[in-house]
Amino acid sequence: MKSNTIKKGLERLPHRALLYATGIPRTEMNKPFIGVATSFTDIIPGHSGMRDLERFIEKGVHTGGGYPFFFGIPGICDGIAMGHSGMHYSLPSRELIADMIETVAEAHHFDGLVLLTNCDKITPGMLMAAARVNVPSVVVTAGPMLSGHLRGKRLSLVNDTFEAIGKYKNGKLKSSELDDLEMCACPGAGSCQGMYTANTMACVTESLGMSLPGCATALAVSAQKRRIAFHSGSRVVELVKKNITPRKIMTLNAFENAIRVDLALGGSTNTALHIPAIAYEAKVPLSLELFDELSKKTPHIANMLPGGAHYLEDLEYAGGIPAVLKRLKYGLNNTATVSGRKIFDIADRAEISDEEVIRPLQKAHHKEGGIAVLRGNIAPDGAVVKQTAVSKEMMQFRGKAKVFNSEEAGMKAILAGKIKPGDVVVIRYEGPKGGPGMREMLSPTAAIAGMGLSESVALITDGRFSGGTRGPCIGHVSPEAMEGGPIAIVKDGDTVEIDIRKRTLNVLLSEKEIKDRLKTFKPIKPKITRGWLARYASHVTSASTGAIMKDRI
Repeated sequence: MKSNTIKKGLERLPHRALLYATGIPRTEMNKPFIGVATSFTDIIPGHSGMRDLERFIEKGVHTGGGYPFFFGIPGICDGIAMGHSGMHYSLPSRELIADMIETVAEAHHFDGLVLLTNCDKITPGMLMAAARVNVPSVVVTAGPMLSGHLRGKRLSLVNDTFEAIGKYKNGKLKSSELDDLEMCACPGAGSCQGMYTANTMACVTESLGMSLPGCATALAVSAQKRRIAFHSGSRVVELVKKNITPRKIMTLNAFENAIRVDLALGGSTNTALHIPAIAYEAKVPLSLELFDELSKKTPHIANMLPGGAHYLEDLEYAGGIPAVLKRLKYGLNNTATVSGRKIFDIADRAEISDEEVIRPLQKAHHKEGGIAVLRGNIAPDGAVVKQTAVSKEMMQFRGKAKVFNSEEAGMKAILAGKIKPGDVVVIRYEGPKGGPGMREMLSPTAAIAGMGLSESVALITDGRFSGGTRGPCIGHVSPEAMEGGPIAIVKDGDTVEIDIRKRTLNVLLSEKEIKDRLKTFKPIKPKITRGWLARYASHVTSASTGAIMKDRI
């Protein structure tokens, strides 16, 4: 066992003394040491219920024959951090989480890990750590929130709070209605109710084989989630005994499965950042083009919020990810999972209990999957859009650019009524370097939707979008403005042409005009020059490579 390094031999007498000081009985010293990384915090609804799951993981580890040691990992709620300076920290926190787990696990030579997570950057950060440390690991995602209810209507965070701001500004809601919505949209613990980034990453994790079957959609408040937590704790000890490590699970074939499920569900565009970053740590070459290649042959079979009508609880009751695997089986690879069962076995045992929530392939909502990768003279290295959340009428769009050098400037113009039908809102200097931290643009996109402009206005950015974004919103434009990408030289009034079907994104300027503008280009001054974010900006790479850190290339 790896933990023998800290507990065996004469020279480890002081180490054993310190371990005994924690209260570990002598009878437990020869058992596998399991680190349990928990991102419990009171401030994130998706994590506030984790104390309960920690107990069941602990019971499971003891039952399996291991000894657990808990340690804390920080978390950020993207919803609370949205729309202000706090969002600068969200994507960079992914790197810190991976580094912290690596630090604690390697310093103490744990034999295995259970990773208790739930929200947007925390789950990919933990998966990156699992791949990097490469000791037997199981991920437990804490589960989705129940839908809200108000006067007979079901509610969700994004559609009924973020978009309500635009509706209020447009005179479609009264202030008293806003008060009711903010009290009822989020009824309790769990990750936000739609196929936003947190739940998308939970589904990716299960499809990748790194969590037990059913984990992604089992509700945060359910006894089923407790049982999954227990069995995850027990299972990791078995993985230690068999030396089944994350890199044996997270192969290229497994990543292809995870991307296919993501595409079939119409998941968050943030997976185009997170999956390549996890693959990098797993030493698996994976390019942005793989998303587009698989999207063209993976039908969109689950019409989930925000673009669709179904909540995560609907997907759970329809059969969860095992049922999605059953639908997609003949396009998948029969890869291993931490459960000990292979993907095809999980698919074969699954039941699909709602044919509308998880449609047959021949009745898919769209022939192609959720994400499309666009290229053109604005985005030579690529940009991404959640195409399944774009109406047919907006798949092709031409409009006049209105350019802003920050999210705040763009949001101010939107709420002031300065954005009109036929405009293309361009928000730049919000990429990994320029942000820094590649902030999510949920506030502006939700305001556009709430004001009834999502069928007449497009938005492009070198920042990124929340999984809650819908409409013709194109993000991850690479290279970003701070690196001198062509998005930096777009001016007010330039004509921008978007063709999602043809995968193109262009400003209608001659090559000579673009070159001339780039010759005189000077980036704006860095927005943040001290602390962690300044260090992050100096090391982070492009969105097209997953926004990984330079010192890991």
